[in-house]
Amino acid sequence: MKLSFRKYAPSFSKPRFLKKVNKYFRDMGVKTTYSALLLYHAFERRDIPLYAKNIILGVLGYLISPIDWLPDFTPLFGYTDDLGVMAFGLVTIACYINDEVRIKARKQLKNWFGELDLEQLAEVDARL
Repeated sequence: MKLSFRKYAPSFSKPRFLKKVNKYFRDMGVKTTYSALLLYHAFERRDIPLYAKNIILGVLGYLISPIDWLPDFTPLFGYTDDLGVMAFGLVTIACYINDEVRIKARKQLKNWFGELDLEQLAEVDARL
């Protein structure tokens, strides 16, 4: 099955993204939330090229979209497809995930989750 991210790009907006992440971050888990925040903060970089911004828009639009391959309300597996899509997006734009992006994402995570399991964050970072 070929997934086209372009059709999800219109679903992305900063307010919709932050609303969804704020509402469901505990359900999504640390890794998924961290992945989403890395993409979001990379998108905010001024020096990121258009192709990378388009990938991020598509990936985050997929996360926000109520209609995706595996509905988010599906018990246990609802965010599995989102995590896979975000992993693809992160690997594709990994060179734009710098320390500043990681620090911003981790600060936001700490505000939401409190103390962080650094091993879980390291697993995501290791894929970049």
